[in-house]
Amino acid sequence: MPGDTLPLPQFRPVAERAVLVEFADQISEAAHQAVLSLDAQLAAAPFEGFVESVPAYVNLLVEFDCRVTDHAQVIAALKRQIGKGAMGQRPGQIRVVDVCYDTELGPDLAEVAHRAALSQDAVIAAHLAGDYRVFMYGFAPGYAYLGGLPDRLSLDRKPKPVRSVAKGSVIIAGRQCLVTTLVMPTGWWIIGRSPTQILTDDPVKPFLFDVGDQVRFRRISRAEYDRLAK
Repeated sequence: MPGDTLPLPQFRPVAERAVLVEFADQISEAAHQAVLSLDAQLAAAPFEGFVESVPAYVNLLVEFDCRVTDHAQVIAALKRQIGKGAMGQRPGQIRVVDVCYDTELGPDLAEVAHRAALSQDAVIAAHLAGDYRVFMYGFAPGYAYLGGLPDRLSLDRKPKPVRSVAKGSVIIAGRQCLVTTLVMPTGWWIIGRSPTQILTDDPVKPFLFDVGDQVRFRRISRAEYDRLAK
């Protein structure tokens, strides 16, 4: 995912208890690695008043206790952290997600094949071959945005969203892929469905993925999907 990094990180105060650190104005691998590095540094050596950090594609939201510190002190602390140089991010896990490409479960598969000038089997093969990594979480619980969709499957979103898209739908748009965790509308292309549980019952680790994890899709039959989805 190309994009030019900014000469230096930009620090933007957010409300009264957070700072947004922006490493680029477009998605890039270098910017995301910088995000994960700073996130790891803060986890290993938090500044006084640090609450949490939330990584995204090219920026990191750093929340702090405004009773302990303020924006200026936090920005100074972040600059010192960044000045120490890159630190390897916490090692990600490899997560396997099952997906069934049955026509009923992937109603947009044929249209994706048409728009990409590929056969449906070629679309499936390309999707399975993608090099996916969790870049960030979105607006819904467990809504993990996966970067690494192959270029030949990169499509603009639909002109109009579809309502009531099933939980577990495997959807694509641009260079991203996502597995829905709730019944919800989407303008992304639905190419399959997964029985893999993204939401867990663990209050300490409520989602299957962490930012930085690698994700591999494994194709399953409709019969296997029906068995696992029960």
